[in-house]
Amino acid sequence: MSSKRVKLTEETEQTENDNVTETVQARFVSDTGEEAGPPIDLPAGVTVEQLGLICNALLKNEETTPYIFFVGDDEIKKTLDTTLDLSKVDTENVISIVYQPQSVFKVRPVTRCTSSMPGHAEAVISINFSPDGTHLASGSGDTTVRLWDLNTETPHFTCTGHKQWVMYLAWSPDGNKLASACKAGNIILWDPETGKQLGRTMVGHKKWVNCLSWEPYHKNPDCRKIASASSDGDCRIWDTVLGQCSMVISGHTAAVTAVRWGGAGLIYTSSKDRTVKIWRASDGVLCRTFTGHAHWVNNIALNTDYVLRTGPFHPVADRSKKYCDLKKEALQDMALQRYKKVCPDDIESLVSCSDDFTLYLWVGNQNKCIQRMTGHQNVVNDVKYSPDVKLIASASFDKSVRLWRAKDGHFLCTLRGHVQAVYTLAWSADSRLLLSGSKDSTLKVWSVQTKKLAQELPGHADEVFAVDWAPDGSKVASGGKDKVVKLWAY
Repeated sequence: MSSKRVKLTEETEQTENDNVTETVQARFVSDTGEEAGPPIDLPAGVTVEQLGLICNALLKNEETTPYIFFVGDDEIKKTLDTTLDLSKVDTENVISIVYQPQSVFKVRPVTRCTSSMPGHAEAVISINFSPDGTHLASGSGDTTVRLWDLNTETPHFTCTGHKQWVMYLAWSPDGNKLASACKAGNIILWDPETGKQLGRTMVGHKKWVNCLSWEPYHKNPDCRKIASASSDGDCRIWDTVLGQCSMVISGHTAAVTAVRWGGAGLIYTSSKDRTVKIWRASDGVLCRTFTGHAHWVNNIALNTDYVLRTGPFHPVADRSKKYCDLKKEALQDMALQRYKKVCPDDIESLVSCSDDFTLYLWVGNQNKCIQRMTGHQNVVNDVKYSPDVKLIASASFDKSVRLWRAKDGHFLCTLRGHVQAVYTLAWSADSRLLLSGSKDSTLKVWSVQTKKLAQELPGHADEVFAVDWAPDGSKVASGGKDKVVKLWAY
């Protein structure tokens, strides 16, 4: 019996010894030599993320700052023990971990109106910055498209060619062409440098066009093809060089409300027939139909929307030096790298919003919805993924904006402050701020961190229909029923 007990005791001690994790004494030192606090005991397997949390706590940072860490000349990539050879480390000594703040791209909240630019004779329905942030275009019920000079904040060109309301604008991912679609169902391309029409008017839709989406830059740097969604129930693919329709995608039984050309060779459409459909872009074959909504689907958003919109243009980069000197192949590779960062497996997720007061979160390769997102008390009109793809924002006629977690559609918070229906949303490029435009004639800037109103922007004399935040974060543009385009800055 006694030998058995001795054996059990030895085994218990061995297990306890195995469970003791190795620790090292370390101090955090800035690259200029200042200590962040007293030495502390760290488990040898501490990760970079955990080091970041500890460092932010020691420095009492109000906002979490990303850091990179070094021991000697070696950067800690994963964990401390994978960088250090613990068998050679004298555990009696304190290890110095050098921390360096990473350069953070930060957008400041817009606080004032820098220009009120009249010129349109009817309501401004659509407004859009170019992917590189150098041009601004607005489309109006007066049948014109206007291009604005962002340096002088004055009108640049008035583009005439449409016979009816201009419903939608879309910049090509290279920023060299602007497409506009009107209530007559026609699509026209414009040159932003001259304000002149490019090629011929693309005619084919029998009713007005609700949405346009260009082929992604990493798929074709020539930016030749564009998809259009129309109230006639069709989605069409156009060859903009030939100025003609190369494919009609039909399958919806009612108006097509939105179209997105994904980065993996798929086209996504939503419709008033209560479905969302996925098509193969190469031949228009239907891949999937998502059902579940009980009323019209108003809009869809892809998790890759932001990187596809901006193509090779990174918001932080210095454009003047970088992009003009590069060949198309290099730019295409940059666009592909940016896309792969967001969507490494080519499986995109999308969210749809509807008149049934709900949103649905879908993944492109699954037949069922990931999450039915409920809570809005009225029509949900707009939905947008944040550029870092961590959040989803939705705007509703119930006067509120809601934030959801992007990976699973989990509800996070409601942003209240508007006193009328919220029509439209735009994210800042750093995903820290959200802009909303409302029927109550105001714009509001919301802070994601505090989940509160950061800035109230009154100034419009009537309903705000369209807002956009420049990809470089410097400006916000808005337009609406008062026929005025306004620019806002910090």
